Amino acid sequence: MTDPPLDPPLDLAGVGIGPANLSLAALAAPVDGLRTAFFEQSPRFRWHPGLMIDGTTLQVPFLADLVSLVDPVNPLSFLAYLRDRERLFPFYLAENFHIPRAEYDDYCAWASARLPACRYGQRVRSVRWAGDVFELDVEPAGVVRARAVVLGVGTEPVLPAPLEPLAGNGVVHSADYLPARRRLLAAPDVTVVGSGQSGAEVFLDLLRARPSGHGTLRWLTRTPAYAPMEYSKLGLEQFTPDYVRFFHGLDEPTRDRLVPAQWQLYKAISAETIAEIHDELYRRTVGGGWPNTALLPGVEVVAAGEGDGRIELSLRHVAQGAAASVRTDAVVCATGYRERDTAALLAPLADLVERDAAGRLAVDADYRVRLRAGGPLFVQNAERHTHGVGAPDLGLVAWRSARILNTVCGREVHRLPARTAFTTFGLGEVP
Repeated sequence: MTDPPLDPPLDLAGVGIGPANLSLAALAAPVDGLRTAFFEQSPRFRWHPGLMIDGTTLQVPFLADLVSLVDPVNPLSFLAYLRDRERLFPFYLAENFHIPRAEYDDYCAWASARLPACRYGQRVRSVRWAGDVFELDVEPAGVVRARAVVLGVGTEPVLPAPLEPLAGNGVVHSADYLPARRRLLAAPDVTVVGSGQSGAEVFLDLLRARPSGHGTLRWLTRTPAYAPMEYSKLGLEQFTPDYVRFFHGLDEPTRDRLVPAQWQLYKAISAETIAEIHDELYRRTVGGGWPNTALLPGVEVVAAGEGDGRIELSLRHVAQGAAASVRTDAVVCATGYRERDTAALLAPLADLVERDAAGRLAVDADYRVRLRAGGPLFVQNAERHTHGVGAPDLGLVAWRSARILNTVCGREVHRLPARTAFTTFGLGEVP
């Protein structure tokens, strides 16, 4: 490793530039004297490019942008983006509370281009503690020193274990759906696996685009039903800072029990998408007959193999216990994401990082990884096990970034509300 540079260290260095660290960069930009830099190995900002299906929208309102829920007059708000694009009046007349997913991606790219602290095409290979500052090994920039570091490396697609060996051989994750779409439309028999919003959107897009009579389109889910997302106003208060504080105060076993039980908050389907799927299926019954589809809830893939250019799936019905097998030409796995493994990145800090009983990063209420020695190391969207189901939710991005920024600066740069929900979580503060 080369000798560290002699110039003053950064106050904050970010690893990865997704919406989380982009929000932090936007909120930090107006702070006088604060030196920041955010590093991303990709050449430019991109947000889930494989899922930019025509007609899909965000599942959160447009106010869940990078800054507005903390600093609504910030020059990088979504409304400022519309004004710069001369689209404010069309937006006003469109009355779109939930904006197209492609528009959110364009907004984030617009904001990123206005933040000199965002540095693309630069990969952080490792982070170590040098006794007084962190040192980041950045390729090709060299050693970058920083007093504080925030990891925003995001998540990566997950395939079911039986299908992992077939990745690329007829099996694709929904994250790569659009590049594979033409091939999937041409395949006689296609199976979609996964019951969340992405699975529903892929199934609906294929259903609409495939001509009637063109083989079978199959949709398998382990959940017992195609369940709607919890979208009641009081239910959504579980995506507020009040609930985050409550959840973080619970013990580890309780938190681990709660997250899977809350699956309809983050793994289900919007009621609108469910209705669109039913409407399309109904339309295909006009004139008699049923569409060439198979919707199979409560079914899991227990094994998979390949032969004669096709994929054979061994299935089990979770409640019934019955087994069956199907042969298909292609599989789309809308089976979610997992937090990226930071072991290699943090290898020089391995002896300093504290972990919980399950080996996960121990993260305090201010999103700091607990270290036995060293400066503040923060994480974004890697703390569902400590902060709850709202960790990846865009509605909490600005609040979490502001909390990290206040901690880094040691003062209230952004005033955060003392209360954010009508619901009282827990019995410690009963009115």
